[in-house]
Amino acid sequence: METPRIEATSGAPAHSAAAPLVGSVDSPEQVAAETEIDAIRKEGLTGRQLRMARRVAQKHGLAVTSDFDAVRQLRAQGIDPFQKSNVLDLIKTGGGSKDAPAALPATAQVSEGSGKTQLPQTIDPMRQLPSTDVRRQQVLDDRAKEIRRMQREIARRRQRNLTLLGLRLAFFILLPTLIAGYYFYTIATPMYETRSEFLIQQAEPPSAAGMGGLFAGTSMATQQDSISVQSYLASRDAMLRLDEEYGFREEFSQPDIDPLQRLSEDATMNEAYKTYSRRVKLSYDPTEGLVRMKVSATSPEQSLVFSEALIDYAEEMVDHMTARLRADQMAGAQENYEKAETARTEALRELTRVQGEVEMLDPLAENGALMGRISTLQGQRDKLEIELAGLKDNPRPNQARVNATTAQIDRVNSQIASLREQITEGENGRMSQTQMSALVREAEENYQARLLLVQESLASMESARVEANRQVRYLSLSVRPVPPDAPTYPRAFENT
Repeated sequence: METPRIEATSGAPAHSAAAPLVGSVDSPEQVAAETEIDAIRKEGLTGRQLRMARRVAQKHGLAVTSDFDAVRQLRAQGIDPFQKSNVLDLIKTGGGSKDAPAALPATAQVSEGSGKTQLPQTIDPMRQLPSTDVRRQQVLDDRAKEIRRMQREIARRRQRNLTLLGLRLAFFILLPTLIAGYYFYTIATPMYETRSEFLIQQAEPPSAAGMGGLFAGTSMATQQDSISVQSYLASRDAMLRLDEEYGFREEFSQPDIDPLQRLSEDATMNEAYKTYSRRVKLSYDPTEGLVRMKVSATSPEQSLVFSEALIDYAEEMVDHMTARLRADQMAGAQENYEKAETARTEALRELTRVQGEVEMLDPLAENGALMGRISTLQGQRDKLEIELAGLKDNPRPNQARVNATTAQIDRVNSQIASLREQITEGENGRMSQTQMSALVREAEENYQARLLLVQESLASMESARVEANRQVRYLSLSVRPVPPDAPTYPRAFENT
């Protein structure tokens, strides 16, 4: 009869003979172990640390009765269960559950030659068998099942989200893209765009003085005018004028235009203005001072007509902005000139009247003539007086010649006195020569003063005209509108 063999576990040494079990009295080693376990329990270790200690003990092949016993035995062997290197070893080896030796009850080897059957030996109380953790294995299995279930749920949820995402992409992106592509490639009415560029220039010379000369010849000098022209061309006023003169609404209400671009016949002004804003695009470049305009229509010829009409409107706008400024500058100078001219005419009329009244055209000449006659008579008188003195110096003067010379001297003195009376006193109720000369001279001086004012006002008006011409703005067309030979819109690929 074969004797059964009992193998010892790796965790407990095999004894050659069965040792009798001790009673209820604990050995000193067991008491010391319990004391150490109580001390470890008081350390307040967490559940995670205790589980880690059990796994390290299993890795080293230690038979432990509890997690605290695992900590005790590891420390007894000089192993720190909470050291980082030990934890990393557990991770590398899969937690030590697979490679750890099985902790089975110790069995005694039965020798083949002996006929005595040996019973399982007793186990040292300090080396008790580890308790089988069936519940822990079940928890791990349940956890694995839960993880697999969660993974399947995540996969289903991810698949559902991807499906919904695909539906959303198809509904909100793919379908609108297909519809837009179909519209732009097959339905949209082609539009022809005419481009032009112009700028506002000022006639002021480059040598303008003052701070304004710093910006003369640059776009800053006419920036305000360019922005005003841009605003006018983009306004409802320009749209209404273009509609009245060139039929803007009629152009975009044609039945051959697709419904999305067609303007209804009974469209309101707001709807027409929206179409106008889409078809007439304006931009301003402040660095160059250029106003760029793009006008689109259903035909190249009509887009050219609209573009040229808007350029004409811009020129009229520029002229209107500067016309009032020029008129204001010229109004004052023109008014002053007209007043001076009227005063000069009145002064000339007064001079003519005075000259006709006194019967004297040139008072200076008249006075000069009288003074010349008086001087001549005075010279004759001096000669006669000398002659008379010569006659009287004769011891026996000729009395007849003396009397004749004396009478002639008296006549000369009488003539001189008469002439002087004409100068200082009037004759027969007439004004004196001095008074008439003063009247004529006053009228002449008044006329000369009025004439000087006329000359000054004329020079002022000429200066105002030159200054007004400097304020003139010109619309210079840098890029003339040229009708395109191919449709500009729609840009099917870009718009799609």
